[in-house]
Amino acid sequence: MAELLGLGLSHYPPLSLPDAQMATILRATLRDPGIPEDVKDPRVWPEAARAEWGVDEGTAAAAAHRVALVAEFRKIRRALDDFRPDVVLIWGDDQYENFREDVIPAFTVCAYDDIDVHPWRHAQGSSMMAGKPNAWGEGPDKHYRVRGRRDVARQLVTGLIDQGFDVAYAYKPLHHPSLAHAFTNAILYLDHDRQGWPWPTIAVPINCYGRRVISARGFMSPYGVPLDWDPPGPTPARCMDLGAATARILRESPWRVALVASSSWSHAFLCDHTFRLFPDIAADRALYRALQAGDAAAWRRCTTADFEAAGQQELLNWCPLVGAMQAMGAGLDWSRFVETHVFNSNKVFAVYRAC
Repeated sequence: MAELLGLGLSHYPPLSLPDAQMATILRATLRDPGIPEDVKDPRVWPEAARAEWGVDEGTAAAAAHRVALVAEFRKIRRALDDFRPDVVLIWGDDQYENFREDVIPAFTVCAYDDIDVHPWRHAQGSSMMAGKPNAWGEGPDKHYRVRGRRDVARQLVTGLIDQGFDVAYAYKPLHHPSLAHAFTNAILYLDHDRQGWPWPTIAVPINCYGRRVISARGFMSPYGVPLDWDPPGPTPARCMDLGAATARILRESPWRVALVASSSWSHAFLCDHTFRLFPDIAADRALYRALQAGDAAAWRRCTTADFEAAGQQELLNWCPLVGAMQAMGAGLDWSRFVETHVFNSNKVFAVYRAC
């Protein structure tokens, strides 16, 4: 019987930027003519937001935010190193990167062979890094040879279909040259100290953006401008069930597997009731408390409408992890909630005990 390790982390793209650019999403929002001018005035913002924004538009706060995030990435990297997985499976969103108008699958298992990932050369759209300087000072030739495990991916797909999940699978990328940013950034950040990425990796994209995946190309749209909504993505409960099924299948395999959820929590640019300035901190705190308490039922009660209202679409990436760990009876080893007002999204990190 295999051992499983559960990990949760953020792939926040502007962490890749220098400190002075880390608040780039909020700056773009403040230029949106559809948002009332009076709510854009920092003098009316919550005190915590004013403190982060400061007199330098978040540059000093970005340095502190970076320190907090990097410390958590290092903890998760140590847990991964200690576990020594045979394969790393990452649940992440695809924001109009690999999947576009020709096909939008709810769930896909990327059964790739070894693939060269150039983080800065392959940056697209919502990754926000195309042609921009990065925090490591790396150039376009920086790359990872990410090893694949097609045999593991095939067995997983077969098992999921047997358990009633009609998942898609792919042997090569479609519209993206390698891996979408939810997966690339997870690798980049877990390799913050540039030790390398030795583990075979399977990406499992989820259609988190649902109604906005084509209509808004999975990213920002002008405030107040109606969109021609797409069909929704899978529900939180369905994503939890997928995670539980994945855990059961892999538990019966001969492989040691790290299961990784790659996503920040609510995203300000998706949160209309905060005028897209700030994340939904109250909703994020509530789900985090449920995570800490092991209350998977609270997550299961969430609807697609709940996630959309709070700008929590990407939490569909965490739902499989919560479902998998509940199915395995795995306890939360440690976690941390990193709160912010001006850096688009709260970030949560978690390690579940191997079981």
